Amino acid sequence: MINWIWLFFIVVGFLVAAVNGNIDAVTQAALDGAKSGVTVCFGLISILVFWLGMMRIAEDAGLLQKVASLLQPIVRYLFPSVPKDHPAIGYIMSNMSANVLGLGNAATPMGIKAMQELQKLNPNKEVASPAMCTLLALNTASITLIPTTLIAIRMNYDSMNPAEIVGTTLLATVISTGAAIVVDRWYRRVHARKPPAPPPIDTQTIQKG
Repeated sequence: MINWIWLFFIVVGFLVAAVNGNIDAVTQAALDGAKSGVTVCFGLISILVFWLGMMRIAEDAGLLQKVASLLQPIVRYLFPSVPKDHPAIGYIMSNMSANVLGLGNAATPMGIKAMQELQKLNPNKEVASPAMCTLLALNTASITLIPTTLIAIRMNYDSMNPAEIVGTTLLATVISTGAAIVVDRWYRRVHARKPPAPPPIDTQTIQKG
Protein backbone atom coordinates (compact mmCIF):
# COMPACT_ATOMS: atom_id res chain seq x y z
CA MET A 1 0.00 0.00 0.00
CA ILE A 2 2.82 2.40 0.86
CA ASN A 3 4.41 1.73 -2.55
CA TRP A 4 1.18 2.76 -4.28
CA ILE A 5 0.96 5.94 -2.20
CA TRP A 6 4.51 6.97 -3.12
CA LEU A 7 3.88 6.08 -6.76
CA PHE A 8 0.77 8.28 -6.69
CA PHE A 9 2.76 11.24 -5.30
CA ILE A 10 5.52 10.80 -7.87
CA VAL A 11 3.12 10.56 -10.82
CA VAL A 12 1.06 13.54 -9.63
CA GLY A 13 4.23 15.56 -9.12
CA PHE A 14 5.44 14.87 -12.66
CA LEU A 15 2.00 15.64 -14.13
CA VAL A 16 1.72 18.95 -12.27
CA ALA A 17 5.27 19.87 -13.29
CA ALA A 18 4.50 18.99 -16.91
CA VAL A 19 1.32 21.10 -16.93
CA ASN A 20 3.17 24.07 -15.41
CA GLY A 21 6.25 23.60 -17.58
CA ASN A 22 8.57 22.87 -14.63
CA ILE A 23 9.97 19.49 -15.64
CA ASP A 24 13.51 20.87 -15.37
CA ALA A 25 12.85 21.86 -11.75
CA VAL A 26 11.61 18.34 -10.94
CA THR A 27 14.68 16.78 -12.52
CA GLN A 28 16.99 19.13 -10.62
CA ALA A 29 15.15 18.44 -7.36
CA ALA A 30 15.51 14.69 -7.90
CA LEU A 31 19.25 15.03 -8.51
CA ASP A 32 19.69 17.34 -5.51
CA GLY A 33 17.71 14.94 -3.33
CA ALA A 34 19.86 11.99 -4.38
CA LYS A 35 23.01 13.99 -3.71
CA SER A 36 21.74 15.10 -0.30
CA GLY A 37 20.79 11.52 0.58
CA VAL A 38 24.30 10.24 -0.18
CA THR A 39 25.86 13.12 1.77
CA VAL A 40 23.69 12.45 4.81
CA CYS A 41 24.43 8.71 4.70
CA PHE A 42 28.18 9.30 4.69
CA GLY A 43 27.80 11.84 7.48
CA LEU A 44 25.86 9.31 9.56
CA ILE A 45 28.40 6.53 9.28
CA SER A 46 30.96 7.89 11.75
CA ILE A 47 28.32 8.98 14.28
CA LEU A 48 26.41 5.71 14.15
CA VAL A 49 29.61 3.66 14.37
CA PHE A 50 30.58 5.62 17.49
CA TRP A 51 27.20 5.20 19.21
CA LEU A 52 26.88 1.54 18.22
CA GLY A 53 30.37 0.97 19.59
CA MET A 54 29.41 2.63 22.87
CA MET A 55 26.27 0.55 23.06
CA ARG A 56 28.26 -2.61 22.32
CA ILE A 57 30.53 -1.74 25.24
CA ALA A 58 27.43 -1.26 27.37
CA GLU A 59 26.13 -4.62 26.17
CA ASP A 60 29.40 -6.39 27.00
CA ALA A 61 29.44 -4.67 30.39
CA GLY A 62 26.07 -6.21 31.19
CA LEU A 63 23.93 -3.08 30.83
CA LEU A 64 21.51 -4.78 28.43
CA GLN A 65 21.10 -7.65 30.88
CA LYS A 66 20.40 -5.18 33.70
CA VAL A 67 17.79 -3.40 31.62
CA ALA A 68 16.27 -6.75 30.62
CA SER A 69 15.97 -7.80 34.28
CA LEU A 70 14.20 -4.51 35.05
CA LEU A 71 11.84 -5.08 32.14
CA GLN A 72 10.97 -8.66 33.11
CA PRO A 73 7.93 -7.79 35.32
CA ILE A 74 6.62 -5.48 32.58
CA VAL A 75 7.08 -8.19 29.95
CA ARG A 76 5.23 -10.73 32.09
CA TYR A 77 2.33 -8.25 32.43
CA LEU A 78 2.22 -7.37 28.74
CA PHE A 79 2.54 -10.97 27.54
CA PRO A 80 0.50 -13.07 29.98
CA SER A 81 -0.17 -15.81 27.42
CA VAL A 82 3.54 -16.57 26.89
CA PRO A 83 4.98 -19.22 29.26
CA LYS A 84 7.52 -17.86 31.73
CA ASP A 85 10.48 -19.92 30.50
CA HIS A 86 9.64 -19.77 26.79
CA PRO A 87 12.45 -18.52 24.49
CA ALA A 88 10.14 -15.77 23.22
CA ILE A 89 10.38 -14.00 26.60
CA GLY A 90 14.16 -13.70 26.30
CA TYR A 91 13.96 -12.35 22.76
CA ILE A 92 11.23 -9.88 23.74
CA MET A 93 13.30 -8.54 26.65
CA SER A 94 16.39 -8.23 24.45
CA ASN A 95 14.36 -6.44 21.80
CA MET A 96 12.86 -3.98 24.28
CA SER A 97 16.23 -3.39 25.96
CA ALA A 98 17.90 -2.60 22.64
CA ASN A 99 15.08 -0.22 21.69
CA VAL A 100 15.31 1.59 25.03
CA LEU A 101 19.03 2.14 24.47
CA GLY A 102 18.55 3.26 20.86
CA LEU A 103 20.04 0.10 19.35
CA GLY A 104 17.61 -0.19 16.45
CA ASN A 105 19.97 -2.42 14.44
CA ALA A 106 20.25 -4.85 17.35
CA ALA A 107 16.54 -4.68 18.17
CA THR A 108 15.36 -5.75 14.71
CA PRO A 109 16.79 -9.31 14.64
CA MET A 110 15.67 -9.87 18.24
CA GLY A 111 12.17 -8.72 17.29
CA ILE A 112 12.11 -11.10 14.32
CA LYS A 113 13.22 -14.02 16.50
CA ALA A 114 10.58 -13.11 19.09
CA MET A 115 7.90 -13.10 16.39
CA GLN A 116 9.05 -16.50 15.16
CA GLU A 117 8.82 -17.94 18.66
CA LEU A 118 5.42 -16.34 19.24
CA GLN A 119 4.20 -17.85 15.98
CA LYS A 120 5.03 -21.30 17.37
CA LEU A 121 2.62 -20.59 20.25
CA ASN A 122 -0.04 -19.20 17.93
CA PRO A 123 -2.97 -21.65 17.61
CA ASN A 124 -4.15 -20.04 14.37
CA LYS A 125 -1.18 -19.64 12.04
CA GLU A 126 -3.18 -17.51 9.59
CA VAL A 127 -3.96 -14.74 12.12
CA ALA A 128 -1.58 -12.81 14.38
CA SER A 129 -1.96 -13.70 18.04
CA PRO A 130 -2.61 -11.02 20.71
CA ALA A 131 1.00 -11.41 21.92
CA MET A 132 2.31 -10.78 18.40
CA CYS A 133 0.13 -7.67 18.08
CA THR A 134 1.40 -6.42 21.43
CA LEU A 135 5.03 -6.86 20.36
CA LEU A 136 4.40 -5.03 17.09
CA ALA A 137 2.71 -2.14 18.92
CA LEU A 138 5.60 -1.83 21.39
CA ASN A 139 8.17 -1.85 18.59
CA THR A 140 6.27 0.80 16.66
CA ALA A 141 6.01 3.11 19.70
CA SER A 142 9.10 2.11 21.63
CA ILE A 143 10.56 4.21 24.44
CA THR A 144 13.97 5.52 23.37
CA LEU A 145 16.41 7.01 25.85
CA ILE A 146 19.03 8.01 23.25
CA PRO A 147 17.72 8.86 19.72
CA THR A 148 21.04 8.04 18.09
CA THR A 149 19.98 8.46 14.47
CA LEU A 150 18.29 11.83 15.00
CA ILE A 151 21.28 13.13 16.93
CA ALA A 152 23.55 12.02 14.10
CA ILE A 153 21.41 13.77 11.48
CA ARG A 154 21.37 16.99 13.52
CA MET A 155 25.15 16.83 13.90
CA ASN A 156 25.49 16.27 10.17
CA TYR A 157 23.54 19.47 9.53
CA ASP A 158 25.67 21.46 12.01
CA SER A 159 23.09 21.77 14.77
CA MET A 160 24.16 24.00 17.66
CA ASN A 161 22.95 21.43 20.20
CA PRO A 162 22.26 18.07 18.54
CA ALA A 163 21.37 16.33 21.81
CA GLU A 164 18.75 18.85 22.93
CA ILE A 165 16.00 16.61 21.48
CA VAL A 166 16.70 13.84 24.00
CA GLY A 167 14.19 15.15 26.54
CA THR A 168 11.40 15.81 24.05
CA THR A 169 12.03 12.49 22.28
CA LEU A 170 11.82 10.63 25.58
CA LEU A 171 8.57 12.40 26.44
CA ALA A 172 7.11 11.66 23.00
CA THR A 173 8.06 7.97 23.13
CA VAL A 174 6.69 7.62 26.67
CA ILE A 175 3.36 9.03 25.49
CA SER A 176 3.30 6.90 22.34
CA THR A 177 4.22 3.74 24.24
CA GLY A 178 1.61 4.44 26.90
CA ALA A 179 -1.01 4.98 24.20
CA ALA A 180 0.03 1.75 22.47
CA ILE A 181 -0.30 -0.22 25.71
CA VAL A 182 -3.73 1.29 26.49
CA VAL A 183 -5.06 0.54 23.01
CA ASP A 184 -3.57 -2.97 23.13
CA ARG A 185 -5.27 -3.67 26.49
CA TRP A 186 -8.56 -2.38 25.13
CA TYR A 187 -8.40 -4.58 22.02
CA ARG A 188 -7.47 -7.58 24.17
CA ARG A 189 -10.63 -7.10 26.24
CA VAL A 190 -12.75 -6.74 23.10
CA HIS A 191 -11.12 -9.84 21.62
CA ALA A 192 -11.69 -11.81 24.84
CA ARG A 193 -15.43 -11.10 24.71
CA LYS A 194 -15.79 -12.47 21.19
CA PRO A 195 -16.38 -16.21 20.70
CA PRO A 196 -13.34 -18.03 19.31
CA ALA A 197 -13.27 -18.35 15.55
CA PRO A 198 -13.79 -21.87 14.22
CA PRO A 199 -10.68 -23.59 12.85
CA PRO A 200 -10.22 -23.42 9.07
CA ILE A 201 -11.83 -26.25 7.15
CA ASP A 202 -9.44 -28.47 5.23
CA THR A 203 -11.35 -28.96 1.96
CA GLN A 204 -8.78 -31.43 0.63
CA THR A 205 -9.32 -33.76 3.60
CA ILE A 206 -13.11 -33.59 3.11
CA GLN A 207 -12.82 -34.37 -0.59
CA LYS A 208 -10.56 -37.34 0.12
CA GLY A 209 -13.03 -38.55 2.74
